[in-house]
Amino acid sequence: MTPSNNDLVHAPVAKLALEDGTVYTGKSAGAGGEVSGEVVFNTAMTGYQEILTDPSYCGQIVTMTYPEIGNYGVNEADIEHQKPALSGFVVRESSRIASNFRSEGGLGEYLTKHNILAIAGIDTRALVRRIRTQGAMRGVLSTVDLDDASLVAKAQASPGLIGRDMVQEVMPSQHSVWEQGLDEWTQVPAGDGSDAPHVVCLDFGMKWNIPRHFHARGNRVTILPGTSTAEEIMQHAPSGVFLSNGPGDPEPLQYAHKMIGELVEQVPVFGICLGHQLLSLACGAKTFKLKFGHRGVNQPVQELATGKVEITTQNHGFAVEESSLPDCLEITHRNLNDDTIAGVRHKATGAFSVQYHPEAASGPHDSHYLFEQFQKQMRQPA
Repeated sequence: MTPSNNDLVHAPVAKLALEDGTVYTGKSAGAGGEVSGEVVFNTAMTGYQEILTDPSYCGQIVTMTYPEIGNYGVNEADIEHQKPALSGFVVRESSRIASNFRSEGGLGEYLTKHNILAIAGIDTRALVRRIRTQGAMRGVLSTVDLDDASLVAKAQASPGLIGRDMVQEVMPSQHSVWEQGLDEWTQVPAGDGSDAPHVVCLDFGMKWNIPRHFHARGNRVTILPGTSTAEEIMQHAPSGVFLSNGPGDPEPLQYAHKMIGELVEQVPVFGICLGHQLLSLACGAKTFKLKFGHRGVNQPVQELATGKVEITTQNHGFAVEESSLPDCLEITHRNLNDDTIAGVRHKATGAFSVQYHPEAASGPHDSHYLFEQFQKQMRQPA
């Protein structure tokens, strides 16, 4: 169903209030109701459906900096999890027309179906500039309470992300076997189960394009909850263990720190995003909250060994504190926007991690070599 030109005009009023007292008034572009969350922004021009279904956005109200969102619709092929986990969505203009041969529906319908609140018609440039100046802030998005003072008070009283275990809200409760590859790649047969490398993915809120990459390279792939113990993981006889992305603050996840600290001595380990932070914490480093985070598909990172610059997909609000880095870890990559650590390697075991998304979805493919690097580690004799 194609929305009419009058849909936004007749849509209910929606308001977004920040904890600093700023209130933006627009129109509802999704479900009705009220939610709170940390207000952040993403600089991607495309990939809004992958952003919506990335579990790393749990607890956040995501603002898109590109002015028109929804123009190519939505489809089942591009989702990165079974349903959106973010709290709310903010756009300048929600496209009234979905025009793409792969489209199976409109963005507004998709948001309503999954009960995601969204606001359109506000000055997203002003909102993003405020976040960049003052930092990510708690906010409330509502279509039911339109009193400015009330909304600001709710934003100020809402919980932040620091100190909360958000992983428990998005990770699976049981283990599963992954059997889907990448459509655009020629699949490498996984073998009869005896000779194929076995990747155990620890799911802290994992994007689905990650196990697709592992499976497409001929690996057997098992997914376990991020709360699994090292003993439970090793019972699956992994050739390598992958630490996934996920939402929120990595420091409260003490169960993961302990488990990863035990694993790095037994099996090859590769982590991305939250997995990168958890590996660093497990080795003795500390993390800190970034002012407004790194979110987009256009983030430059330099590989220090070669000097090569990669354009990467990123989505994180925390980073590893360089002054706390233990002697056992060496820095392998740097974010060129703010010089923060974007990758580390364990000097003794070879465990490694990066603070970005080499699987993209959406985004550039510059960093696919990291999957091959992990593949080589798994093939090395014990």
